[in-house]
Amino acid sequence: MDIHAKIAEELGVKRSQVEAAVKLIDEGCTIPFIARYRKEATGALNDETLRNLFERLTYLRNLEERKETVLASIEEQGKLTEELRAQIEAAETQVAVEDLYRPYRPKRRTRATIARERGLEPLAQLIVGQALSQPLAEEALKYVNEEKEVATAADAIAGAKDIIAEQISDDAGYRTRIREMTWKSGRLISSARDEEAESVYEMYYAYDEPLSKVAGHRTLAINRGEKEKLLNVKIEAPKEEIIAWLERQIIADEKTETAQVLRETAADAYDRLIAPAIERELRSELTETAEAGAIRVFGKNLEQLLMQPPIAGQVVLGWDPAFRTGCKLAVVDATGKVLDTTVIYPTAPQNKVEESKAVLKKLIAKYNVTLISLGNGTASRESEQIIVELLKELPVSVQYIIVNEAGASVYSASRLATEEFPNFDVGQRSAASMARRLQDPLAELVKIDPKSIGVGQYQHDMNQKKLSEALGGVVEDCVNRVGVDLNTASASLLEYISGISKTIAKNIVVYREENGTFTSRSQLLKVAKLGPKAFEQCAGFMRITAGKNPLDATGVHPESYGATESLLARLGYTPEDVASRKVAGISKKVSDYGRLAEELGVGELTLRDIVKELEKPARDPREDMPKPILRNDVLEIRDLTPGMVLKGTVRNVIDFGAFVDIGVHQDGLVHISEICDRFISHPLEAVSVGDIVEVKVLSVDVKKQRIQLSMKTGENQEKKPKGAQRSGGGKNARGGGKKKGKGSRELDLSGLKNFMR
Repeated sequence: MDIHAKIAEELGVKRSQVEAAVKLIDEGCTIPFIARYRKEATGALNDETLRNLFERLTYLRNLEERKETVLASIEEQGKLTEELRAQIEAAETQVAVEDLYRPYRPKRRTRATIARERGLEPLAQLIVGQALSQPLAEEALKYVNEEKEVATAADAIAGAKDIIAEQISDDAGYRTRIREMTWKSGRLISSARDEEAESVYEMYYAYDEPLSKVAGHRTLAINRGEKEKLLNVKIEAPKEEIIAWLERQIIADEKTETAQVLRETAADAYDRLIAPAIERELRSELTETAEAGAIRVFGKNLEQLLMQPPIAGQVVLGWDPAFRTGCKLAVVDATGKVLDTTVIYPTAPQNKVEESKAVLKKLIAKYNVTLISLGNGTASRESEQIIVELLKELPVSVQYIIVNEAGASVYSASRLATEEFPNFDVGQRSAASMARRLQDPLAELVKIDPKSIGVGQYQHDMNQKKLSEALGGVVEDCVNRVGVDLNTASASLLEYISGISKTIAKNIVVYREENGTFTSRSQLLKVAKLGPKAFEQCAGFMRITAGKNPLDATGVHPESYGATESLLARLGYTPEDVASRKVAGISKKVSDYGRLAEELGVGELTLRDIVKELEKPARDPREDMPKPILRNDVLEIRDLTPGMVLKGTVRNVIDFGAFVDIGVHQDGLVHISEICDRFISHPLEAVSVGDIVEVKVLSVDVKKQRIQLSMKTGENQEKKPKGAQRSGGGKNARGGGKKKGKGSRELDLSGLKNFMR
């Protein structure tokens, strides 16, 4: 197979782009580096396309290796024909290769193997040949042998049928066709093991849907229900149609004596050997497809979450709510430094509300706290009520926001948190994390396993290796898109930078502690184990503020410093002008990028990136996003009635809809059919995690804590409850189904039920 041509066709790009990308990958370049600094080579392939390319490259290379192994095995058996070789070499999937290899793969002892050992293969060949010169029973008598445990003619025929059944099962053409027929006409069916049992899988107690139409989230839900022994699951294939087709393939003349034997054998081959295998394969294929889709959605949600804008310049009070053990508080200054920690007991069983308010008022006054970051865990609702009461009593303006605690407990008990806050208990660490998640979501969330951040569906049921690799790639892309301050970044953040391993990240921090702040990017080469290749990959993503070279504070790669300095000189600027931000408008002075790029000895795409970077040095791409909605009032689920219109924030996007936070501690579900007035095939076509949306309440079930919402346009200005309109929506708040404006997002959100995690 021509792998490069195949990938180019699949991705809709040029072969030369694929070849260039593969060459760079094989040389050890990372995806972020290739996407940012090797645009000329790849024709500006973005990081998403490059990751898809890398995934297909890995699969196809593994496929070619498997083909070589299979060919060698068959050749060693002396059974490799040119026709078979051509079929294997032309196979485009692992399944196709395994189908072709099946007749030659070493087998455990089967009924067919035993029949061959008893000398019944010649009889099987005679039956398949359908040209017997005497009755089959008489022919079979020749194979009766007490020593070989063939006592009667019937035993001989039965053994021959076992051999023929295995031959039918091993035929790649038959299996391919039967798989296609099953996929086209088969149905996925699930039923309850106990119809009286209440569970979240009740909608699957009598479920029946064509295989080809099963949505990914339903596959994953059914799989989990089966795993939890609540559901029986099977694929119902068009059995009669398949067996009739098989009979037509193997029976040459219906009038021959062997026709009935072959009909029985075809049915046995299908029922005993083919159907169970095909069902396993198709169930596996459904699962793999569903997992791939879920990982893709999880990755997109994670990207939106990590790229939430930092809230800069505010002193934040992080609040980790609890009942018996008290609410842990941590005050964090605008740089992320923890100024103070304490514990208050405003919730049950102590209910020390007034004492707690007094402590809070002192902390707010002492440190000029402007924002409270409340975790959404146990006792969050009770804590929010107290915060709202407190804010009304304060002489200064303070607002609050609820952040998702997902992963906070994992982080606060980790070795990393212990090293960062050795004198804090897990509650204090969690409170500090609540505050820091507002100040710089990306820097704080990279400390947590992406799977624990809570914006996926069924993530604990899928292939963990694939999930980790995909989510790790998302985090890597986000961190490198933003860049890091070399003198303040934690090891957790640095290890996601292109070319930097965990060991090197720790070595950078150690070097910084031992030698003081970095004053130039070139100092990175003095860090243990950070060689020229790693420097090439990472340098452009590291930022040094107030260093020796102003270009070190930008996204310009050191390899382009010479060209950049020449460009500045030609246009009447100096590197110092970059530091003082006097280069704004430089793009207007470049009229012919192609000619200038040639004169400077760089590619045109590289030159355009340099000019863009010089105009806004180290520009944070998250600046385009608006700040999250800040609250000053609270709404309860019992306050909701059908028809109310509220503004909310998308916490999670899944295959069948989106969960929206409307401020009542229970996210409402907007089903995919209620997201837009137009048809969409997936919610991500219309909404993303963090979008601020206007929703109408369709129904409320207080007992089950379920809220059904709609984003469709129409009647949307009625029954607005007191406190429903929260600050932060403004003009950018988007209505249902409308094209979203730039950055209508909120921070750190999730919202799936526990059974979907």
